[in-house]
Amino acid sequence: MPDPQELEAPIQRMIDATNRADRASFLDAFAQDATLTDFGRTFHGRAEIARWNDIENIGTQNRIEVTGVSRSGSTVSVGVAVTGHGYNGPGTFAFELDGELVTRLLIT
Repeated sequence: MPDPQELEAPIQRMIDATNRADRASFLDAFAQDATLTDFGRTFHGRAEIARWNDIENIGTQNRIEVTGVSRSGSTVSVGVAVTGHGYNGPGTFAFELDGELVTRLLIT
């Protein structure tokens, strides 16, 4: 497992918040106008991301384990293993950041 210190701060905050079931901290990792796309379904802005979080992430008691990290241009791709009462299995979270906030998250 890679050293969590390899992750940029907003990415680490989002993953830690998920694992602690901390909804407020999860949303604080995202810019106000961020976009989250989960297997083709797109959510714009914090209000829609909060709704996604309640039905697909913290709301289903997800836990995220980092399995790998790679970077290409402005994109940080994080391999993950997800467990909980919703989706369980491997995936990739592709993040784009603006300073200390996530501006885009593509989940595949």
